[in-house]
Amino acid sequence: MNERWDRLLVGLADAGCTREEIQGARRLLETDRSAELTRYLRRCRANRMDEMHESQKKVDCMDYLIRQAEKTIRKGRKDGKES
Repeated sequence: MNERWDRLLVGLADAGCTREEIQGARRLLETDRSAELTRYLRRCRANRMDEMHESQKKVDCMDYLIRQAEKTIRKGRKDGKES
């Protein structure tokens, strides 16, 4: 493989691709299946997007819990209770 493809493989690692995904890309490169490589990279990207959406759901949940905790604290202060 040439330096350009080596940089692509390093980039996949930087993008958070799994070892298996990187090895899959390497196999496509080594067998000169560049059209398939593009489709494969799009699937890897979709996996990263799915991970991002899952993380966003968790962050949204934490935001909700923080708001609920703040609301409970404010209500306790109004009722004369200190937490």
